[in-house]
Amino acid sequence: MPPTPGPQCTVPAEVRRRTEHDMLGDIDVPSDAYYGAHTARAVANFPLTGETLTTRPHLIGALVAVKQAAASANADVGTLDGTLAAVIVEACAEIRGGALHEQFVVDLIQGGAGTSTNMNANEVIANRALELLGRQRGEYAVLHPLDHVNLGQSTNDVYPTAVKLALDAHLAGLLTALAGLREAFTVKSAEFADVLKMGRTQLQDAVPMTLGQEFAAFAATLAEDEQRLAEVRPLLHEVNLGGTAIGTGLNARPGYREHAVEHLRRVTGIPTLVSPPDLIEATQDAGVFVQLSGVLKRVAVKLSKICNDLRLLSSGPQTGFGDITLPARQAGSSIMPGKVNPVIAEAVNQIAFEVIGHDMTVTLAAEGGQLQLNPFEPIIYRSLSAGLDHLAAGVAVLTQHCVRGITANRHRLAQTVAASTGLVTALSPAIGYETACAIALEAHHSGKPALDLIRERGLLTDAELRELTSPAALTGRPTL
Repeated sequence: MPPTPGPQCTVPAEVRRRTEHDMLGDIDVPSDAYYGAHTARAVANFPLTGETLTTRPHLIGALVAVKQAAASANADVGTLDGTLAAVIVEACAEIRGGALHEQFVVDLIQGGAGTSTNMNANEVIANRALELLGRQRGEYAVLHPLDHVNLGQSTNDVYPTAVKLALDAHLAGLLTALAGLREAFTVKSAEFADVLKMGRTQLQDAVPMTLGQEFAAFAATLAEDEQRLAEVRPLLHEVNLGGTAIGTGLNARPGYREHAVEHLRRVTGIPTLVSPPDLIEATQDAGVFVQLSGVLKRVAVKLSKICNDLRLLSSGPQTGFGDITLPARQAGSSIMPGKVNPVIAEAVNQIAFEVIGHDMTVTLAAEGGQLQLNPFEPIIYRSLSAGLDHLAAGVAVLTQHCVRGITANRHRLAQTVAASTGLVTALSPAIGYETACAIALEAHHSGKPALDLIRERGLLTDAELRELTSPAALTGRPTL
């Protein structure tokens, strides 16, 4: 009898390899990978941040939308076989639906103006399309990542177009979050409409206002920022797809650009996508990213200022302003029992600091471009996408875990208004500026309420004081 075979040694799937070839020679890639040689080299070349394309589904979706539109356009103008175009479109639709995102493995920061990102997309789409044809991954003689998936394209028009589409999606998320925060402040402004308090300038008592007015101002400033962000979106919809390497359209058949942009409108659902009048200028220009970054910095600065105000207004609680109480989210100290810190506002402050720093990165990267191309768009996208996503997350947390639960310390506010020398400002037209100054100084030094001093001197009757210090008179709003 033949000997019984011993245990068979099987090679784990994760170490099986197939050999692919590029202009630098042969390279092994995992046999189960949908990416190929160019991606494998990029992974080896750029182990930089640990953030891969997989962490940015908006960019993957945008890249694949561009490839889908390009395949359809190439079929329209007769440069791509209809069967190949159809499987490329089908593969793109699958990926846009969430499939194979784990195969987008190159680092967000890379040399080459985004070439590695473009190659990663080409290879994943090509290999999935090959499967749809009943072929094996790597059978590029049948359907090639460059000759077919990248037909009529260059990294220099694909990557900027995808970046703009991705940033538009990131921006939509931030706008949604800001609208929610604005609404939360609007609700609080109505809730606090009858709560009289002292306004402050330079951290000193100024003149009376309502807490509702203070919160309404927060809502108004956010509405302004929403408007500024919305104004940037049309600039992101100007895409240089069809310009290929430097904007001349080399290697793209006449009519391809128009068809590609039209298909991209349909695929993305963005009807306002347009080609710029000068594709050469558009290919080298990074002005839209500078503008978006500047508006993001504005949002971050104003949002951080609001968080500063919330922390000040809630400070104490016994020895600070104590106007409001923020929701208690966690214990504030490992040594001080009972201490609660404004952790949500502090977290959003830190996101704002990050965004402000990203603005400098974007500025330098945009300025650093040379001649017909800016090679630094990868760091521009990473900076802007991180800022947009972090701000959106921070705003959502601030809305849910802080603003909606804020309460007014009504009794304390009533006491501080009655005791504040700032109240005298409202009475100076009736008693004269010099007399008002004297009353304020005496109240400050003696600790006696200013209204009591005015009564003692007979400067105003009780009826006059009630009228002049009513919420309507003090704040310009009628009493509810």
